[in-house]
Amino acid sequence: MGEYALLYILFAPFVGALALILVSNRQPLLVRGIAAGSAFVSLIASIYIFYAYDVDKGGFQFVQKFEWSRELGIALHLGVDGIATPLVLASSILLFTGIFVSWHIKDRTKEFYIWLLILAAATIGVFMSLDLFFLYFFYEMSVIPMYLLLGMWGSHTKQYLEMTDPDGLKLRDSVGFILNFGSNSKEYAAMKLVLFLSAFAVAALMGILLIYKYIGLNTFDILVLREHAKLLNIPVLGTTLDKIIWVLIFFGFASIAPLWPLHSWSPVGHAAAPAATSMLHAGVLMKLGHFSIIRVAFEILPDTTREMMPIAAVLCIFSIMYGGFVAFYAKDTKYVIGYSSSSHMGYVFLGMAALNYISLTGAVIYMFAHAMATGMLFAMAGWVYDQTHTRDLPSLGGLSNKMPFISGCFIVGCMASIGMPGTVNFIAEIMIIVGSWNKYPFQVIVAVLGIVLTLAYLFKMMRSVFYGPMSQKYSHAHDAVGVVDRLPLLIMIAVTVGFGLFPMHLYDVVRSGVDPLIARITQVVPVASGDRDTLNVKRDATDHSSGTEQTAASSHLARVTPQASRGLE
Repeated sequence: MGEYALLYILFAPFVGALALILVSNRQPLLVRGIAAGSAFVSLIASIYIFYAYDVDKGGFQFVQKFEWSRELGIALHLGVDGIATPLVLASSILLFTGIFVSWHIKDRTKEFYIWLLILAAATIGVFMSLDLFFLYFFYEMSVIPMYLLLGMWGSHTKQYLEMTDPDGLKLRDSVGFILNFGSNSKEYAAMKLVLFLSAFAVAALMGILLIYKYIGLNTFDILVLREHAKLLNIPVLGTTLDKIIWVLIFFGFASIAPLWPLHSWSPVGHAAAPAATSMLHAGVLMKLGHFSIIRVAFEILPDTTREMMPIAAVLCIFSIMYGGFVAFYAKDTKYVIGYSSSSHMGYVFLGMAALNYISLTGAVIYMFAHAMATGMLFAMAGWVYDQTHTRDLPSLGGLSNKMPFISGCFIVGCMASIGMPGTVNFIAEIMIIVGSWNKYPFQVIVAVLGIVLTLAYLFKMMRSVFYGPMSQKYSHAHDAVGVVDRLPLLIMIAVTVGFGLFPMHLYDVVRSGVDPLIARITQVVPVASGDRDTLNVKRDATDHSSGTEQTAASSHLARVTPQASRGLE
């Protein structure tokens, strides 16, 4: 498996989706079996690369490269470092568990699983891509299934359902139900998601094309481009081209993160999406923004990143507090979790902005930890909705008697989201706070207050759903009793608590990717441009020898590890 592990992870969901096309919806068990089987292959291969990744060697490993266009310099170049490896694992875990969370879907089951598999494969493709063209290709591919999953299998909010005429018919004229900002229909949520992500993705594309044109090496290979980023230091409009590119890349990808004030599409999408889609949306789709900024801006423009990241340090304050306060006052379970996710992504930006080994390692671990915690919460919110057909907090209550297993798991999910000791979220949060304190003490104080606010709104939601008097109209509700219903929650709890108690391998993997990256940003060595022939020789050497890149990364790691160790002490 070792040599082709990334191909198994990436293409197993695609193969599953193609196989489902040939199966009839009249065979629901076969449909679910194919979806679960393809997701299982991807999961096993992801676990393999996570534990087979050589933390001492570092760099990009399990590299595969297939030339796609020699004239344009495009290749399907796949590889994972210590930053991408845990995120690939998180995507595979959420895909596999999402298959079982959606086990009882009866409306066009085959089509649902096809788009869910494609969505997960697209996110995995972003994490693996070492070619800017394919990174952007997979990034945009993820938008299509999200639109269909929300628009076809999503649900309307309570406000939308209350838009009725005297005869009880929903007011759904062809324009009004999409553009009515107060209705929040599933169609509106799907359209808003597409418009936001596509518009800002165009900005990111402009940045990518400027990199391609002005470095002038006729390649989209990230490993080649990062060695010659000095060629982008061109005066333009009173500034330099590299800063313009950085702004386009940062804000183009920050919209999906979602960073305030580019966040408003995300909670609406969470509220409308089916449970498995919300899991992937919050668990990995939102991380595409942070990861793409790290992979493109941090790798290719390290000098500019060092100068410009204070922008993220300012905006993350608004993400943390605004998302937290709206979550506290929200009356819809999915809105609470959705705005909570937007708030928590501010912690990742804080860790990225501090630009040191501890904070960035904590930010990457937090991306993984948040994927598990929010996956649990959305899965359970979906279960409660399936049983009660409402997400309205004031009308719920007392469900712990009917759902003891779900309520118990919900407590674990809330504790993980808060960052209780014993969960991997605690390790990530403490690293972000400690690593960011020297550079951004005010932001750290805000982040700590945000944790208190998280405790308040999650406990408020838990009390509203599971405790107090229960309405008799929910007397038919029942707990998750079967293996299919309990398995996804148990997997996510095991991962959260397991890495919380035994975090060292996860820490070592992430640190092996963070160390050389921080070394490039904080100790940037000027790269002489030389003549074009020299650049072409360097490009060819990098193209045909992944070992060279890995050796360079190992050299960086060896140079910076003593300093990093002293920092931790």
